[in-house]
Amino acid sequence: MATTTDVLAEITGMLVEILGDEFLLAEEVTMSTSFNEDLALESIEFVALAELLHERYGSGVDLMGFLAEKDMDAILAMSVGELVAHISLITHASLARTSPTTKATPTAATTAAATASAPTAG
Repeated sequence: MATTTDVLAEITGMLVEILGDEFLLAEEVTMSTSFNEDLALESIEFVALAELLHERYGSGVDLMGFLAEKDMDAILAMSVGELVAHISLITHASLARTSPTTKATPTAATTAAATASAPTAG
């Protein structure tokens, strides 16, 4: 399972891919970095980020759907940490749904062995 640090590093890499290498030299991305004020992300760059997130995490991480749930002020104030938390929540929930349960079920061999060793009435 990806840690918060892993997700933050992946998002930072995506932002460098979208904004260019000079971005990496100028800005350190932290959990409190805001998309609007600190990064000045344009709507087209949000679309590019959404595509990269979809490629990396699949359809479960829907940035546009996540943004649609927010009002304009919340979108403008959104931090990288909010997106990291959202991705961590979605990916964690997804892993919980897909992990196999370890439930012991009797097989034919164990059932036969148990029957053979059972005492008989006599």
